[in-house]
Amino acid sequence: MRTDRLFLLFGAIGGFLTVALGAFGAHALKSILSPGLLQTFHTGVDYQGLHSLALLATGLLIRERETASLRFAGWAFASGILIFSGSLYLLAMTDARWLGAVTPIGGTAFLLGWGALAWGIARSK
Repeated sequence: MRTDRLFLLFGAIGGFLTVALGAFGAHALKSILSPGLLQTFHTGVDYQGLHSLALLATGLLIRERETASLRFAGWAFASGILIFSGSLYLLAMTDARWLGAVTPIGGTAFLLGWGALAWGIARSK
């Protein structure tokens, strides 16, 4: 599968899951989780939604002109969603506090993705 289509697909699936998980958190988890853990879950949803949109934008930019920095940005966003949001979802559901040490790895992936996206845009002709 072409890189642009892959990132567009990841972004679309990520957007779908953002809505589904947001609704799940607001309805099913509201009475189960403590307010703090529910907020942790929703932070994962918020970052997943934002970076799903970033994946869509990256996929569209790659359609225009594929570069290594744009490919890197897309993979960094996808990895960040999995690691950052995924660790927050697991933390909220299990209260396994050690997962909080994993979350910054995903945050770093997000930062690298935004940096690579900016670099790719700045260097485009």
